[in-house]
Amino acid sequence: MERCILAKVKVLTGMCLLVMALVAGCAPATQITGTWKSPEATTTTYNRILVAALTDNAIARQTLEAQLQTQLQQRGITAAKSIDVVPPALTRGEGNTADALLDKIKGDQYDAILTVALVNTETETRYVPGNTVYRPVTRFAWYGTFRGYYTYWRPMMYDPGYYREDKVYFLETNLYDAATEKLLWSAQSQSYNPSSLQRFSEKFGEITVARMQQENLIR
Repeated sequence: MERCILAKVKVLTGMCLLVMALVAGCAPATQITGTWKSPEATTTTYNRILVAALTDNAIARQTLEAQLQTQLQQRGITAAKSIDVVPPALTRGEGNTADALLDKIKGDQYDAILTVALVNTETETRYVPGNTVYRPVTRFAWYGTFRGYYTYWRPMMYDPGYYREDKVYFLETNLYDAATEKLLWSAQSQSYNPSSLQRFSEKFGEITVARMQQENLIR
């Protein structure tokens, strides 16, 4: 009886570990963790938006801005990329690139600017459980030899787990009114171990613009 109970406990433990691993694996790699909306942003929707990724990495800037632009355009919003207005070479100069963006916004009658910034990066260490597999034994062969006896009392073969490091990226997305330059909306996002810049940017653009639409910031 005790042997049966022990075996059942081990099987249940293995199943619990498997379920926990599956749940962790199903969690979205990139998600919005919180948003804030100004009371002044309750009556206006924005139809012309300039997108600006605040990074010195030209490839990351181009990719992020392009995906946000695509998502906005798919919803009928006129959107432009800041990299087309202020190229990477100009951002390393002594001039005020914020002024250049604002001049572009006002000249082309954009009503808002959407910024994205990487605010923090963390490394997390987590334990990845191994696999627990049941090993059947012959009904009567277990007692006569040490090998059989040992196998009978140790019916669970355990594959040890291991530790791995996860990269977690925290981003902040802000929407500013072009006329007043006031902050209208802010969102915090996090991304776990993005597999590539392209795939991350696609997902980030999709969930960010969808949330903006959900909160009635765009039509």
